Amino acid sequence: MRVLITGGGTGGHINPALAIAQKVKNENPSDHVLYVGSKNSLESELVPKEGFEFKAVTAKYFKRKFTLDNIKTLFASAKGVIESVKIINEFKPNIVVGTGGYVSGPVVFAAHLKRIPTMILEQNVFPGITNRLLSRFADVVGISFEEAKKYFPQNAQEKLIMVGNPVRKDIITIDRRKSRTKYNLKPDDVFIYSFGGSGGQISLNEAIIDVIKKYNGKQNVKILHVTGKMHYDAFMEELNRNIKLEKNIEIKDYMYEAPSALSASDVVIGSAGAITIAEITAIGVPSILIPKTYTAENHQEYNARALEKEGAALVILEKDLNGRTLLKSIEEVIENKSRLNTMALNSKRLGNFDVENKIYATMMALINAHK
Repeated sequence: MRVLITGGGTGGHINPALAIAQKVKNENPSDHVLYVGSKNSLESELVPKEGFEFKAVTAKYFKRKFTLDNIKTLFASAKGVIESVKIINEFKPNIVVGTGGYVSGPVVFAAHLKRIPTMILEQNVFPGITNRLLSRFADVVGISFEEAKKYFPQNAQEKLIMVGNPVRKDIITIDRRKSRTKYNLKPDDVFIYSFGGSGGQISLNEAIIDVIKKYNGKQNVKILHVTGKMHYDAFMEELNRNIKLEKNIEIKDYMYEAPSALSASDVVIGSAGAITIAEITAIGVPSILIPKTYTAENHQEYNARALEKEGAALVILEKDLNGRTLLKSIEEVIENKSRLNTMALNSKRLGNFDVENKIYATMMALINAHK
């Protein structure tokens, strides 16, 4: 089998694509996988490191408003389609899978023109513009939230299937008791794990200082906050100006052992990226979500509201975020054990499992139907 995978721009598109690529190779090491992304991109760095062949095509983001840039984007997209057709002719894939990002547009559309079976995956509640357009052409559209259905066009509804977001295996298999032992937590201790995505979140960094001040030295509460590498020095300078940290507070610039921290946590505070939500629901941990306002089409708020609606999370918008509102939300959760347990159960109920197997089975069904 020959599989062409495309998607990129952010880790939210690249990580699911890599998970699918790895699943294909695990099922049959002799199968061929080609990853197509854009030039000088994050995927152009990450994919070769994971051992997969990578090729680049021209791609550019399409803005909603009519601008001169959009005219340039149309020409870039046309060039990308031509380049994609050439790659498809050379590679001869049995199926093309797109995981989102504007680079997947020309590649999946080229596959459609060549009558190659296509599947696209949408990680968020509110689909990106590329996937909404591609849903008209793709054979199957995999979604991760039931709420996403209403945002796709009518002629795509019959193509929608619920698959979920692929989650790292170590997130699912890690042992909670061992993780809590690692952080020296007693059974009744509350562990709060706070992070604003891989790059950090300035608004969360500013708000968490008041939380740290309140719980600093409190024996039954431990806080682990991740600032993001770019923000660490400024954060520590501000913190050290006001307080001397006790042992129950830990600050990191980047979290290399996220599975352990997630597994040990009682409450997660963070942004509402699709992969973050997939991981916290796979484990079944309550969350306080702070959607980043600058994300494309505000998709993080749609993600966060989906969990809030199911009683698995509290949501604070960035415009409302400060030390007082964050403290209030934390107290609402950790000072009511019944609510904490209910939120954990609701979070676990929303988790998607066996995702790679569902996606792989759908891919095989598409290939066999095409034959």
